[in-house]
Amino acid sequence: MDSSESNADVAPSGQSIVHIAVQLGLVALLVYVCARIISPFMGILLWSAILAVILHPLHLRLSNRLGNRWSAFLIGIVGVAVVLVPMFVVVTSLGSSIYSLVSGLQNHSLTIPPPPTWLADLPLVGAKLSEGWSLTATNLPLALSKYGQMLTRPAAWLASFAGGLAAGGLSFVLSIVIAAVLVAFARGAAAFALGLLEVVTNSKARGARLLKLTTATIRGVAVGVVGVAVIQSMLVGVGFFAIGLPAAGALTLVTFLLALVQVPPLLLTVPVMAYVFATEATTPAVIFAVWAFVAGLSDNILKPLMLGRGLDVPMPVILIGVIGGMLADGLLGIFVGPVLLAVGFVLLMEWMRQRAVEDGPQIEGPAL
Repeated sequence: MDSSESNADVAPSGQSIVHIAVQLGLVALLVYVCARIISPFMGILLWSAILAVILHPLHLRLSNRLGNRWSAFLIGIVGVAVVLVPMFVVVTSLGSSIYSLVSGLQNHSLTIPPPPTWLADLPLVGAKLSEGWSLTATNLPLALSKYGQMLTRPAAWLASFAGGLAAGGLSFVLSIVIAAVLVAFARGAAAFALGLLEVVTNSKARGARLLKLTTATIRGVAVGVVGVAVIQSMLVGVGFFAIGLPAAGALTLVTFLLALVQVPPLLLTVPVMAYVFATEATTPAVIFAVWAFVAGLSDNILKPLMLGRGLDVPMPVILIGVIGGMLADGLLGIFVGPVLLAVGFVLLMEWMRQRAVEDGPQIEGPAL
């Protein structure tokens, strides 16, 4: 047989190339259409998958006694009940505080106390801060006319954020319901994820390892970081609401963000303690201070119990995930962002380590 004839048999014909191009185009179109349809629900679906991974060990324990469907139903009902009440209180209080602030700025009805005496003694910026604060406290319309352009964008962002709080709370509850459905079909979902990773990695063993690593990272971040931050902020928030602080919801959210990026919440609770001692009676102020101090240090007990200290993810990754998630998806993104970014970071480090192992040690040439 002639070599040119054998090459002609191996080389793809023009018709087969067109056929492959049509197939690729149809696949790309199908992926685009599906992504466009799913994109409005992407945040909810991602957080639902994260919650399903977290709740799966609990589901396994309950399913041995109650059965698969009843276990998933109980997890969904209890999860919605536990999350809906405190989230509704915090979101309502935070939205009311933001709305009052924005409306007070618009109709010039906002009252601001005079600046403290020590503010003017601060180096470099103390005098200007004290001057601007005094002008705002004594003549708010003049201060708005002078500094109004600087506050336009922050005020618009606060109004938009307040409008998305209710939707974020409902999305969070809906995610729990979807997660309960996912844990009922956990075996099929795990088999699908394993098969997808096997196709991507072209190795069954590597796909199983990446699935195990992803699961461990999700549980480590969601339980050891996000879970600890939620519990700690709820404990601190109970004190805020009990003492009757006007911005208890906003302070609770700030406490959660501080705990999420591994910053001690005492940086916030100590000034609040000073404010409570200045405005409340001695006995309730002392009780609040003790509660806030203990709650601010509760992460030292919660982290070892919830496996937060063994997490091998740098704090900047969590911080970027929190900020980026909040800017991208609002309230739900605060939870989804750090988990997804941590998973991406861990998988990237694993890929780089695996590549280094496969390449082996490099043989250096003789020194010249």
